[in-house]
Amino acid sequence: MNILPKVEDFITAFEQSVSNNSFIKLSLGNYHGSEENLKNIYVKRILIKKEEKFSFTYRYKTRDIVKNYSLEEVKILFESLIATDFHVATLFTNSEELQFEILKNNKVTLKRKTTEIKEVPLPAHDHTKNRLISSENKPYLHELNITDKDGTVYKKAQDKFRQINHYIEILSALVKEIPTDTRLNVADMGSGKGYLTFALYDYLQNVLHVDAHVTGVEFRPDLVSLCNDIAKNSNFKNLHFEEGSIESFNSEGINMLIALHACDTATDDAVFKGISAGSDLIVVAPCCHKQIRREIEKNKTVNDVQFLTRYGIFLERQAEMVTDGIRALILEYFGYKTKVFEFISDAHTPKNVLIVGTKDTRNAPDQPAILQKIRDAKQYFGIGYHHLEKITGLQSHQ
Repeated sequence: MNILPKVEDFITAFEQSVSNNSFIKLSLGNYHGSEENLKNIYVKRILIKKEEKFSFTYRYKTRDIVKNYSLEEVKILFESLIATDFHVATLFTNSEELQFEILKNNKVTLKRKTTEIKEVPLPAHDHTKNRLISSENKPYLHELNITDKDGTVYKKAQDKFRQINHYIEILSALVKEIPTDTRLNVADMGSGKGYLTFALYDYLQNVLHVDAHVTGVEFRPDLVSLCNDIAKNSNFKNLHFEEGSIESFNSEGINMLIALHACDTATDDAVFKGISAGSDLIVVAPCCHKQIRREIEKNKTVNDVQFLTRYGIFLERQAEMVTDGIRALILEYFGYKTKVFEFISDAHTPKNVLIVGTKDTRNAPDQPAILQKIRDAKQYFGIGYHHLEKITGLQSHQ
């Protein structure tokens, strides 16, 4: 094979396209390297602090990694990647396509194809975000009034689109911690208009290629009907919405349970459904914490933080922390590793707390110690009962 001259010709053509401003994009494919799950690399020009760079998107089976390089670094990379790790390289300019390829019979080709003259795009700025859910070719986003028919996000829907992607970014990291090699049954409790439900189904099925069956649970029949119509129009065969409450939902067989902004004890009902099903992943973003606040106000226990909780705003925050802290302890009692962290969903929404429980199959929980922690917390803050404690039956152990 006479590979090297053709690789050099390809790199020279790339340099010329950059110097004469005809470069549009470049892709590397047919990967033969040793890095697991790497599929392709896509290259485009960007501006970082007014300096031109080249953005490399490394496309893996379940994720993308973006790295930026100077022109000199790119040339060195191409010399090491083309014909060794990648057997196909395609350069797109405003007037032609140039493709380097090593065929199955080891023959090396370098083909030029004249194309219709295109306008060279301006270099993207470094703040342009690669989103897990794009706006293009997404009928459900159009029907949900997020985009127009061409996939352009409406100005009024920019915050909602960012919010959807932010949730998917969080969930994408969590999904990697649970088994997805068999059917994944997901329930979104209190799904509302289904913004997240549709995006999550799209991500699991079409990005991760997981056999996901997703159910949205919503008590408003008009929203259930609307979302089922959109799912049908989008050809989302394994996504459906059903009318009902969180409390009445049959969670048997659910591997992943989500409840965002279920009010007060409805969050506890959702966690209980996940625990009862033995779900691998439980994700809740609580809303309102009235039940525990009423308990604290009713009992008026004297403790070391009383000087703070005489103020309503501090009492409210204490009720939030105590409620969610006990929820995390109860999840741990039932064999879940827990995370509690703060996130901001969009520019017009205040900070939220996300409680995550991932089934821990390796370590048995110290249940007596956990029960003692719950007892101590209740006594210190003057709490007669916690709703999740009550419906899981743990109150009888106290």
